[in-house]
Amino acid sequence: MRTSSKQLLVRAAARNNAEWCAAMSRSHGIPGEFGERAWTAPVRTPPYYPDAVTLVPGVDAAALVARIDTAVPGASVKDSFADLDGLAEAGFRVLFDARWIHRPARTPPPSPTPALSWTVVSDPDLLRAWALAWDDGNGDAALFRSELLDDPETFVLAGRSRGGGAHESGRVVAGAVASRGEQVVGISNVFAPDGGPDAAWPGVLGAVHRLFPTLPVVGYEHGEDLDAAMRHGFESLGPLRVWVQPAQD
Repeated sequence: MRTSSKQLLVRAAARNNAEWCAAMSRSHGIPGEFGERAWTAPVRTPPYYPDAVTLVPGVDAAALVARIDTAVPGASVKDSFADLDGLAEAGFRVLFDARWIHRPARTPPPSPTPALSWTVVSDPDLLRAWALAWDDGNGDAALFRSELLDDPETFVLAGRSRGGGAHESGRVVAGAVASRGEQVVGISNVFAPDGGPDAAWPGVLGAVHRLFPTLPVVGYEHGEDLDAAMRHGFESLGPLRVWVQPAQD
């Protein structure tokens, strides 16, 4: 059966997301391995990042679980095609369902908010400021380490305030991460504490278009964040599912 263009985009998005998960894991000193059917890490990955990402449909659930660390509860799998029902037999439960999204390269970006200037983070101090703004007081800012800046395909995008007095000028108030792949650029971690993703997407898409004008933009979202992405020109590609191994009672 011939693979449709939408199916090819889903595979490209899954591969791109796996590469981003691999980059985040490497920044924490955790190696990973790309196989023909999945990316996996042999030890527990950083918080919010899966231990495995499927790259094609129809992966054998038992074989996938054998490649990750399940000795300690908390392992997670990004089921990129929402077809790994066999993970339930291995003791996993569904954490959430989401949708892959896509925005064609030819689609012009929306007009950015003039109050913000956008830049690629290139030094640890600005990365720390970005991480604190992303975290918004939840205690996870240390997730983004300076080693991430050494990855040539990872671009941390910071939206900084242009005005508001000396104290406010230059403060990071929005952001995202762009992950460049061969066929697509993936966007994740979109945030703006004031105004949410609707306030961030125009500037994010403008920055991405300047950096990668010929690459389609992909990612995944769910709930209200999915609705916001759709308002900014994305289309839904297909389902994905994240599974987690819960703690034993």
